[in-house]
Amino acid sequence: APALIDAPSGRTWSYARLQEDVNDVAAGLIALGLQAGDRVGIWSPNCPEWTIAQYATARAGIILVNVNPAYRQTELDFVVRQSGMRMLLTAPSEKRSDYAAMAQTALESGGSLTELVHLAGDGAGSFNALARAGRAAGAAGEAAVAERMAGLRPGDPINIQYTSGTTGFPKGATLTHANILNNGYFIGELLDYTEADRVVLPVPFYHCFGMVIGNLAALSHGAATVIPSRTFDAGAALAAVQAHGGTSLYGVPTMFIAELGLPDFDRYDLSTLRTGVMAGSPCPEEIMKRVIAEMNMNEVAICYGMTETSPVSTMTRGGDSLARRTRTVGRTMPHLESQVVDPGTGEQVPFGAIGELCTRGYSVMTGYWNQPDATAEAIDADGWMHTGDLARMDEEGYVSIEGRIKDMVIRGGENIYPREIEEFLYTHPDIQDVQVIGIPDERYGEELMACIIPVPGAPAPDTASIAEFCSGALAHYKIPKYVQIRGSFPMTVSGKIRKVAMREEAVGRLAGTGPAMP
Repeated sequence: APALIDAPSGRTWSYARLQEDVNDVAAGLIALGLQAGDRVGIWSPNCPEWTIAQYATARAGIILVNVNPAYRQTELDFVVRQSGMRMLLTAPSEKRSDYAAMAQTALESGGSLTELVHLAGDGAGSFNALARAGRAAGAAGEAAVAERMAGLRPGDPINIQYTSGTTGFPKGATLTHANILNNGYFIGELLDYTEADRVVLPVPFYHCFGMVIGNLAALSHGAATVIPSRTFDAGAALAAVQAHGGTSLYGVPTMFIAELGLPDFDRYDLSTLRTGVMAGSPCPEEIMKRVIAEMNMNEVAICYGMTETSPVSTMTRGGDSLARRTRTVGRTMPHLESQVVDPGTGEQVPFGAIGELCTRGYSVMTGYWNQPDATAEAIDADGWMHTGDLARMDEEGYVSIEGRIKDMVIRGGENIYPREIEEFLYTHPDIQDVQVIGIPDERYGEELMACIIPVPGAPAPDTASIAEFCSGALAHYKIPKYVQIRGSFPMTVSGKIRKVAMREEAVGRLAGTGPAMP
């Protein structure tokens, strides 16, 4: 049965071949002297070698360190040093990132890093050479892998994922076999995956979305994963669905917005789709409705979570109503607990009240790698992971996310949750995408700004027209004082919108140090 399909190169791995390649690479790593618990980094956009490395390091008991492909030298050096990385698997250099040169600089800087392996090519120091070395070891290599696997335990750390680091240096969430394999399995269960499914993954593998919600959910159910492109490309994603009979498609909301916005969207045959996952940031209700109606994804699920929880804590179910799947992030996953607490006191709030969402159970990370103080700030003495997200839970256990605690706007003493305003503005016929932020104001403390990407060809809304649109529908203090027209939003590689950067930019404009406000 097919396990892995790489659309750009046309290569396909059956489950039998994938197992052979994984065992060869695991044997090659062990032959090089890597021990259980050693850290091996992978720094690359999506490719089949990424998937093979994910499983090979797990079999060898090696902790895989996911390195964000967008990192530059300083960030790479920090992650190598902080994790104590021994080996780095690196992508070939490309126009935007000279991976090879930066990796070489990290190697020459001294410290723990002693080996580079290049994912492309066939010569010495390549990923193919590593696999050949494992294969050449023959029965001895197989015995070494079997012996290593026999010594592993479910609670062993197996993965370090560095948070996106939108402010300050990133922290390394340390995840175990039990964390990520169980999470992937239950996601696959709730999506009703079988060996007949073809899961198209335009989301990055370096993030939990790709390697857990994608790879492990599929692997644990015998489904195939399809890599449509190295990095996100809306047309390539839909072409992969059409060419390979994709039954499931993943993405953050901005990816689905891009796919729906393709000029030739109607030419793609998406009839094989039945499900998929939206995650990474809150999904606008209007976008969810279009995905269901126009992309044939009738069983699409919303997943909510964070890297530190492996990642999914809540998820919608197949039988949930459209309202549940558009207005909530579902209910707590099997074998996990959720609670909503007052951020100030830590006490549970009543059903329907807004507070901080916390999660507890098998999925919670062991901690941030070598950062006990940061770990203690995130996980309390009772084992609850504090998400930093504002949420409310109804009496049936459905959770709705109201925004980040740090994104909440306090205007004249009124708490304003940007998500509510964004959802309303998505109903404006001329708005394709919108983010609402708070910016400093001398009189009220903060004022609202609506950052808008207009529908192509539509007139760009201005402050007056937005105020008129909101009048009578939103309380006066929720009507944005400022409107900014944009072509895009600053985002992390995993698709999370960087509101911090947008606020800094807006403050600069208002202060006269940036471009004039529209």
